[in-house]
Amino acid sequence: MNYLQGILVAFKGAGVTLSITAVAVIIGVMLGLVIALMKLSNNKIMRGISSVYIDVLRGTPLLVQALIVYQGIPAILKSYGIQFTWDAMLAGMLVCGINSSAYVAEIIRSGIQAVDKGQTEAARSLGMSKSQTMRLIVIPQAVKVVIPALGNEFITLIKETAVLSVITIKDITRSSQLWSASTFLAWEAYIGTAVVYMILTIPLSKAMNLLERKLNTDAKS
Repeated sequence: MNYLQGILVAFKGAGVTLSITAVAVIIGVMLGLVIALMKLSNNKIMRGISSVYIDVLRGTPLLVQALIVYQGIPAILKSYGIQFTWDAMLAGMLVCGINSSAYVAEIIRSGIQAVDKGQTEAARSLGMSKSQTMRLIVIPQAVKVVIPALGNEFITLIKETAVLSVITIKDITRSSQLWSASTFLAWEAYIGTAVVYMILTIPLSKAMNLLERKLNTDAKS
């Protein structure tokens, strides 16, 4: 009975976890596309900025990034006499979205580079500009390549949002922590947490595997 209760308690935070993940993915894809295009640019400054951006975000833990944004930024602003506090949900969405953008940028970059260069050359020979070629020819084809990887990034983000419990967001993990603290049923609480994460991620993983196989089949036919 306690195990079932632990699962039900964890489920109370599932809506928060999925909401943060969905918004973070949108931020990550939009920002990641910009960073990927900067990384592929002929401009050395643009390439340098994108490389530093990716290295910093991929080289530091999401937990540390969350603490820097949620606690560090208000502390810095306070030292200049500016009173500012984050809404925890907003901070969590931004942190996860920015963190994800570094990984998405590399996914998109590899997808763009996977498109046959002959496609670009053919488009340019037809009089298309570089931006038109990228927008109308390269990116639509790259999307098919990167969809499975982006799906996996979504699944990874669902699990990584667990660290946001440290900034008081009542997600799956935080809900279980609070229940554990009030009932002293730590084992049941965190088994429930694990079960809920598996319920959310395993079906998505299977769906992404099916989608990847379908895309590969369509590409060969």
